[in-house]
Amino acid sequence: MSSVSGSADIVVVGGAAIGSSVAYHLASDPGFKGRVIVVEKDPAYRLSASALSAASIRQQFSSAVNIRVSLFGIEFLRNIGRYLSVEGEVPSIDLHEGGYLYVASGEGRRVLEQNQTLQQREGADIALYAADMLRSKFSWLNTSDLACGSYGVSGEGWFDGWALLQAFRRKARSLGVEYRQGEVAAYVVEGGRVTGVELADGSRIACAAAVNASGTHGAKLAATAGVAIPVRSMKRYVFSFTCKGEVDNCPLLIDTSGAYVRPEGKRGSDGQMFICGASPPAELDREWIETDPDVEDVDWSFFEEHVWAPLAHRVPAFEAIKAGRAWAGPYDMNGLDGNAILGPAVGVPNLYLANGFSGHGLQQSPAVGRGIAEHLLNGRYRSLDLSDLGHARIVEGRPLREANII
Repeated sequence: MSSVSGSADIVVVGGAAIGSSVAYHLASDPGFKGRVIVVEKDPAYRLSASALSAASIRQQFSSAVNIRVSLFGIEFLRNIGRYLSVEGEVPSIDLHEGGYLYVASGEGRRVLEQNQTLQQREGADIALYAADMLRSKFSWLNTSDLACGSYGVSGEGWFDGWALLQAFRRKARSLGVEYRQGEVAAYVVEGGRVTGVELADGSRIACAAAVNASGTHGAKLAATAGVAIPVRSMKRYVFSFTCKGEVDNCPLLIDTSGAYVRPEGKRGSDGQMFICGASPPAELDREWIETDPDVEDVDWSFFEEHVWAPLAHRVPAFEAIKAGRAWAGPYDMNGLDGNAILGPAVGVPNLYLANGFSGHGLQQSPAVGRGIAEHLLNGRYRSLDLSDLGHARIVEGRPLREANII
């Protein structure tokens, strides 16, 4: 028999960056006087994508809604003190607007040109450089096989993702949000609506609405309410290394191979530290994993073959490096189109989805949290329309393709 362990107006399942942003935006709304409970099974966030990601932000997407989401995201990060200060203390997230640089060979040029046209139209500060301009701006870059590159002049870069997560949590708690440790096993559904959540220990929390922000576990949990979403866990690695060669003013570089690299911290006596990774080739990336990966379970052969080799070709200084630590983490991949699934679930209107971010969750957390909170409180989006990312496209099989997934 289940026992009732309280009630809330809104229960948010998952207290990482997305869930905590939703909670913060709800609690900060001057017209909302209700009770919000966030249920998080791992308060240390040891396996959370928010804590394990490369923590970066860009506007270089191929869909307008993603560009708009990140435009608000960079404004939020730049002015974090306005949003997340507690008792006058401004969170330090070490935002560094070093830019993204996508490079392309001849066959990829048209894609970058089309994307850059859309990005500029939406207000993103993205420039398109021919190969000779790339050589001029980034003397350490091998451009022998490149046609062009798109570069975020401003508004793109990286930050301390752990600090942002903790800032969301601290601010939400200061506004009265309650965090509980526990694992939500199922939604309680009556008459086509969620009336509560049932925890693994058998207890229940009654609620008027619920938010599914449970990352790679989101599909399994949604299914308990009869809602199907194509979200699964996929393993990704982040590697670090130091390089003594001069790679000045390095942006977050995405090679034609799909490998990426960016600086991390300040240059030290051993050289500059970098972090890097890559999406696995299709033949290595066909199977979902059932559980989140062990953080320490890292395949260094993947680094040598699919990350270091292409990066050393693109940046000759990377031929001589010293490998550092590495870790594994989960992507909550949306198998339909690589975009987030947001808003009320079709058929269960008071169950709100915030799932399938496919590696973009941390940078999208400010706008997504604001949007979900607005829809919960007003029945619609007010600041930024996120309906293109709604559940209806999943049910109807209408993918919103995103070309720029790393």
